[in-house]
Amino acid sequence: MGIIYWILLGLVAGALAKAIRPGRDPQGCIVTMIIGVIGAVLGGWIAKMLGWNGVNGFNLYSILIATGGAVLALVIYAAATGRRR
Repeated sequence: MGIIYWILLGLVAGALAKAIRPGRDPQGCIVTMIIGVIGAVLGGWIAKMLGWNGVNGFNLYSILIATGGAVLALVIYAAATGRRR
């Protein structure tokens, strides 16, 4: 998969993950896209570790795997950058 596909898949996965995950997320479109690309890689890696196919194109399966990884990446991002008292 080329870099353009990773960016497009990351944008779609990041947007879906942001819509799925409840709560207020102040990051913008660029951070969402970066988290989506990281989530696509993370989701593909977890899928391979479970014995499934990884992210291998711009199809529904890859979008679902990437979105799951992006939700996980958003949870990690929110935990890492949460408000400190």
